Order: sequence, then C-alpha cells, then structure tokens
Amino acid sequence: MFQEANLTDLPKFRCAHATNAEGGTGCTAFIAPEGAVAGVDVRGGAPATRETDLLKPENMVQQIHCVVLSGGSAFGLEAACGVMEELAARDMGFKLAGACVPIVCGASLFDLPVGQPAWPGKPEGGAVAKAALEHAGQDLECGCVGAGTGATVGKMGLPTQAMKSGFGWVGLRQGDLVVIANVAVNALGNVMAEDGSWLAGTLGEDGRVEDPFAAATKAAMVAAQAQGAQASPEQEGDPVSNTTLGCILTNAKLDKAQATKVAQISQDAYARCIKPAHTTNDGDTIFVMASGEVEAATDVVGVLATEAMERAIRKAVRSAKGAYGLPAEADIRQDAGSGVK
Repeated sequence: MFQEANLTDLPKFRCAHATNAEGGTGCTAFIAPEGAVAGVDVRGGAPATRETDLLKPENMVQQIHCVVLSGGSAFGLEAACGVMEELAARDMGFKLAGACVPIVCGASLFDLPVGQPAWPGKPEGGAVAKAALEHAGQDLECGCVGAGTGATVGKMGLPTQAMKSGFGWVGLRQGDLVVIANVAVNALGNVMAEDGSWLAGTLGEDGRVEDPFAAATKAAMVAAQAQGAQASPEQEGDPVSNTTLGCILTNAKLDKAQATKVAQISQDAYARCIKPAHTTNDGDTIFVMASGEVEAATDVVGVLATEAMERAIRKAVRSAKGAYGLPAEADIRQDAGSGVK
C-alpha cells in the first residue's frame, strides 16, 4: 500500500543528532531553514516542553524553524537555546526590530538515572544545529543516539528490570506525498511487536519480558516489604518519569489546525505499540512539521504518519544495544535463539 521513503526525500528539512554516550543523553534537531507549518499533541501527564502553546491554531505564529527532542529532563530544554542562537547567526528566522528570531520548539525526556547525571545544553544545541545544516542530504542513525541515547522502556517494575531503547525513524510515501516519523522511545510501559507479543519492557526473573501490570504489582509488594508499609514504585525514591517523543516531517501542504490533527491521529501509534501509554508518568508528545509542497488530505497524511510512527517505535527498540547495565531487545532475542533464558 505504501512505499518506503528516506529523510533525503524531504529536502526542505535538515536533521542531526548530538550524542553524549558517557552521560547517557543527547538531542536531535529537525530544522526547516525556510520555515514549516507545525502542530503538536501532548498526551502524557508529565511533559517537559518548549514553545508548544504558540502551535495552537488560534495563536499568531504560522511557521517554526526547528523542533528539538532531547534528553536531560527539563534541563535538556536548554539545548533549544543553542539551536536558536546558531540559526539566528545564520540569519534563519523572523526579522523583527532589527533582530533575527528563529522559532524553536522542543520537548525533553527523562534519562537522568542512566549513565552519569548529564543533559544537553547550549553547546550541544549549537553543535547539532551546525551538523544538521552543514551535512544536508544524510539520513539519521537509529539506536542509542541523539534524544534516544539514554532511552529505556519497561519501568513499571523495579528499576533493574527495565530494558534499553533508543531512537528510530521510518519513512513512507504515497505518490508525491512523503511522511517521515521520528521517535525517541522512553516509555513507562512495554513495547509490543507486530503480532502482539512483547518486544521489550519489564524483564521477569526468567529473563523474558513480562506483563507490565504484573510487574507493577510485584514491585509494589517489594516496596511494601522494604518499608514495612504499603508503597508504590514511585514512593521508593527511584525516578520513574519517562516520555516518548516524536516528530513527524512531511511535504504535505497543511495549516496549523491540520498539522495539529495529524499529531493527534499519530498518537494512536503510541497506544497501539506501548502498553500502557499516556500515563501520568509519561510526557508523550508528537510534533508535526509540514513544508507545504504537496496537496494532500489531512486524513491521508494522518494514516501514513500513524503507520510510520508504529514502525519507528519498534525500530527504535530493535536498533538499540544494551548499555548502562540494561539489556536491549537484541540481547534477549539472541539469548532466546541460543536457548538461554
């Protein structure tokens, strides 16, 4: 039904990662040098976001110049400032009162417990913007890179039961219409495979992914025994905030309301692949950036975006490698193939 597409099929956009493997964090930038119409949908209860209100259809700004996805929790939002300064230095932005003002939106995920306490700031933001603008025509790497460097999944049990995740992207096209879904998967819940089995998530004692709700019950019992009272994993003092961050790029001609609707439709991919999704401990967010070259129905863009996002979520998990003491899907797949649980 759909053909595969690459980031190079969207020449109006420039993309790059900045990765701090030692710190277990990073950021990813999606730049539209000429501007793009954008929308956003935030479903999780713990978002860390920048400049999302201006994307509401009733608000003034009609185009933005960049979306930055980053690790580092709220600290990581500073990376967008570095991107903004780099774009302004290159005269990319709105000309106002003798100044150049780029519009840079963003969101951050919680990866502070992974690696060393670190987060991307202005230097990393400037570097990722420079890399995106000076290395045009290249596709993005998947795995433990950029915003997905410190991403993990399966955190409804104990912290030691989580698995490594990462960043993934998938592109689809129908005729001249191209839609690319990019995502850093850092979910509280488990990720499901195409057949409904667990792809990655909370690991059980046998080394296999177990039901997240059963894991949560066990973790609560462990906490209660340790404290001598009823408790939940959140009360143990271990951070459990998460957040899956997505950015959809398309050459469709959309206005802000239509871009927002595509973002809303695309959240279905989170709900289909991640169990549970959109919890109070997730800040699940999807941005949409449209460069406006191809006439397309909003629903068609939404269908392609949702399908691409589903595939991108699974690709992010499958592309990750074990790190920071946590195994990845590839590790447990290899163990299962060798007969080791």
